[in-house]
Parts: sequence; structure tokens; C-alpha cells
Amino acid sequence: MSTNTTDNTRKVTTRRLIEMKRRGEKISMLTAYDYSSAKIIDEAGVDVILVGDSASNVMAGNITTLPITLDQMIYHGKSVMKATKRALVIVDLPFGTYQGNSKEALASAIRIMKESHAEAVKIEGGAEIRESIERILCAGIPVCGHLGLTPQSINKFGTYNVRAREAEEAEKLIEDARMLDEIGCFAIVIEKVPAELATRVAQSVSIPIIGIGAGGGVDGQVLVMHDMLGINKDFSPRFLRRYANLADIMDKAVKDYIKDVKSGDFPNESESY
Repeated sequence: MSTNTTDNTRKVTTRRLIEMKRRGEKISMLTAYDYSSAKIIDEAGVDVILVGDSASNVMAGNITTLPITLDQMIYHGKSVMKATKRALVIVDLPFGTYQGNSKEALASAIRIMKESHAEAVKIEGGAEIRESIERILCAGIPVCGHLGLTPQSINKFGTYNVRAREAEEAEKLIEDARMLDEIGCFAIVIEKVPAELATRVAQSVSIPIIGIGAGGGVDGQVLVMHDMLGINKDFSPRFLRRYANLADIMDKAVKDYIKDVKSGDFPNESESY
């Protein structure tokens, strides 16, 4: 029997993502924050699992991503890593752990890698955090960039509207993407920018561009799992496609359970010892 594995079972690595871009194979990425969910989406065949700081919103109920701590991100990352066999796992560096201090950035990234066993980190920003990114890369830690709408900067932007509509900001985004490519990042997430601009970026760099609200001309797509599964019903941006309505399914299941408990129907004789 051959010991070779197929592309559907072979472990996804940073190098493999770049190979996928070169041959035109789209990359699938989803968020996960816990063992059970990560196990399901990994076994389904997703290429990349992002342990996003969006956990601040969907897991902790915060309005923004800013409150989540490094310890919390490590906790979520460790839970996901225990469940994941095939997908590449990336953990977000949370707000306040890398901005303005490259030594702190490196220390934060090292903690994520050592304590969660994650395989890469993601960091928001371009030229302004170049020193932090380079220091992390020099330690042998793979880095995924994040440009466009960067949620950790929401208080600076003051809005979640589409970014880089103006020529000056668009040119900076392209320059930042090229810089991230040149210094050694393995991929870049681009969030909520015009599709034409995102396509230009994807064509101008050698590393994969993963879009969210950035059109179909990029190398892959990422969505927040809770949004795409319809667990979170309050968030309905234009770029979101819901593949299920789990909130309705869960609501019915819980109501049926309550009814059966109240009526004495659960547990029945076959469900008792």
C-alpha cells in the first residue's frame, strides 16, 4: 500500500499555501476558538483555522476585539490545536501586545507559539509595525499580515466602513502588502476593501492574499465561523454568506428539551438506568 497522502489529507503548512497560490488553488480559512468546533471544521477539510481575536466578540460578548488578552488568546489557541490535525493554525496577536514595542511583540509571539503550540501568528498593520514583524520573523515564527480594515484600530477609524476607497490609502495598502511580502510574511488577510484593489494586491505579491469582504479575485477567503453558520444573527454585512441557520436549530432544540423535561417525557424508561 502506498504511504503517500493526498492533498485532502496532507498537513497544510505555510509553504503549501504559497504552492496553492502558484497553481491557482483557492485557500479556505475559517475561525475557531474551541476544541469541538475546530475538530469539526478540520475534519471537513478547511485549509487554515484562524484563532481570531474575534473571540472577543463571539465568545466573550465584547463590542470590539480590543479587550481580549494574550492569556485568553493562548487559551483559545491551545484548545484549537488539540483538535486540529490537517489545517494550518494561526493565532491573532491581540491589541496591545505588539504595537510600539518590538521586544514585547516578540515576547508575545513566543508565548503564543510555546504555550498554545500554534503554527503561526497574525498581526494587524503595515509599515508602522515593520520592526515588530521583522523581529518576530527573525525568531523563526511565521507571520500572516492583516491590512485594509483592521478591527484593532476601530477607535482610530471610527467606523467599520470599507477601507482604501481613496487613491492615497489604496496605494499605501499596495505598498504595505509588498513590504510584508518582501520581509518574509507567508500570507496576508485583506479585510473590507474594494474588490478591484484586492485583486491588484493579489497580483502584485508572491504570497497568498486571503480576503474577507474583498471580492473573489484574491487567493482565498476567510469568514468567522459563528457568522457563516448563522449562530450570530445580529451581524449581516454584505460580504457574509450564511451556510446554515444554527441559531434557529438550537433554539428549537432547547425549547423541545425544556418541554420534555417539564412534561416528564424526558428521560423515558429507555433513557434510565
